[in-house]
Formats: sequence, structure tokens, C-alpha cells
Amino acid sequence: MNRIRVGVVGVGYLGKFHAEKYALMNGVELVGVVDIIAERAERVARRFGTKPLTEYTALIGKVDAVSVVVPTHLHFPISRNFLENDVDVLIEKPITKTIDEADALIELARSRGRILQVGHLERFNPAVVAMSDMVEHPLFIESDRLSLFKQRGTEVDVVLDLMIHDIDIILHCVRSELKSIHAVGVPVISPRVDIANARLNFENGCVANMTASRISLKNMRKIRLFQKDTYLSVDCANQTLTVIRKDDHDSNVPIPGMCLQESTFPKADSLECELKAFVQSVRERRAPAVSGREGRNALKVAWQIMDQIRASSKNFPDTL
Repeated sequence: MNRIRVGVVGVGYLGKFHAEKYALMNGVELVGVVDIIAERAERVARRFGTKPLTEYTALIGKVDAVSVVVPTHLHFPISRNFLENDVDVLIEKPITKTIDEADALIELARSRGRILQVGHLERFNPAVVAMSDMVEHPLFIESDRLSLFKQRGTEVDVVLDLMIHDIDIILHCVRSELKSIHAVGVPVISPRVDIANARLNFENGCVANMTASRISLKNMRKIRLFQKDTYLSVDCANQTLTVIRKDDHDSNVPIPGMCLQESTFPKADSLECELKAFVQSVRERRAPAVSGREGRNALKVAWQIMDQIRASSKNFPDTL
């Protein structure tokens, strides 16, 4: 397979960036972009020199792979149709609306030998990649993902909107079964939960504490991970990694016997890295960087967190 033929379904805020990256990618042909709003499809198609479509089924038989960048409740039916027609699929996070839908897509992709990748973008952040390579046996993890309020995304709880990024990273680092979850959350501006905190206790003893908010006065995306003799701190927004580890030499930090190393990575386009990884998986028929199973596991934890928040929502019954 030489030139990979791709399409993008849904070219709203995020989908148009998928189209842009594919259009500029070597060895890739952007066959068409799909949107139910014809003018939007035409505008994006004109910009990137491809064909505008209003029906995603028009891509079937003409593409090898597709990005599905539509509202979450449409992920399952659209992705299923492509997989049934032997098209490889990248689905934006979260993978689907329900666990049953995710399981069905995973089995369908397996049975037909198709690539199914989930768009957990932060996994391709170079600082996160560097941190993941240093993780051995984490004991405590703390994450803060705070965002200025945007109307976009408020159709779902902040857990699915923002926290799911950190859920995915933490599950990838810890690699242990969950023992228990304790979660709280409240709606503030939207009818959905706008700020949430969850504490995950894993069977191997690791504890992770996550906070996500979309009503902050500033943007913040940080993860701090503690393991024996090492402390790792990632600033996802600035793509920096701070490592404090045990060292017998003179200390350059206030903690005796520890040394500090700070790394700033060249600004990388995580979406471009994600899409290139997907295309490479399609070309080489190898497992994707973020599998459907991993996307499903992150979704399962997100739903467990949301279920616990809703179970304790008697304090604000008019909003949840």
C-alpha cells in the first residue's frame, strides 16, 4: 500500500484540523471531508483541495482510513459502518457513549482485522511520552486539568470533556486493576458537572488524585507522579518535564540526596503526531498507539466516576 486514502467525518472545530494535517501529510491523499452542514464541508474542502460531502457513506469504497470527529453519540454507528466495510478508523475521544458500544467496535475491528485507534491526544505530548518512559512503579499521582470556560463541550460532563485525558494517561502508567473510586463533582455554569475530583485506588497500591475544571480563571494541565527515589512533574501545556531523583552527589534541590533535572521539549503538534501514528499503523498493519481497548478502559473509569457523582447528587437535584 503506497498512498493512504483518508477521509474526515465531521469538520467542525476539531475536525477541520484533522483535514489540515492529512492534506499536508506525505503519502496521504485526503479524498473528502464530510459534514451535515454543506457550507462548512465546502469551506473546508475548498481550503484543502478535496471533495465536500454531506453523507459519510459516500466515502465507503473510496478510502482506506477515516477520522470520525462527530458528537460522541454518533461515534458508534458511523465507526461501525466503516469497520464493516473494511475501513480503518480513528475515533476522537471518548471512544463511544457506552461500554457496550465500545466492546462491539473492538470486537468488530478484531474480527475484520481493522485498525481502531482512539484520539487520546495527550499521549502524543512529548513531555508525557518522556515521563511514561521513566515510569516504573508509581505510588502516588496527582493531576490538575483546568480550563477557561468555553461553551463548546458542555453537552457532556467535565469528566468526559477534560478528565478523561488524565484517566487515560494514569491507566497507561499504572497498569493495575482499580480497587475503588471516590468522586465528587458539581455543576456551576452549565447543566452538567463543571468541576470534579476523583481519587483512584489501584490494586497494586498506587493512588491517583485527579481534578478537572472548565470554570477556571487560567488554563493548567499538569501531572505529578511519585515513585521510589523519583518525582516526575509534567506541564502538558508548556511541554516540560521536571525530574527529581535520588543522587549521591551534591544536591541542587532542598531535599538531601536528590538532584533536579528540567527538560523543555521543542513545541510539538500532538495532533499531527497522533495522525501520523495512525497512518503508520494503517500502512504497516500494526497495533495503534492508543488502542480501542485502552479507549474503552478510560471510558469505563470515566463512567464509574460520573455514576458516583450522580449517586450523590441529591444535594442539587434540579441540575443533575
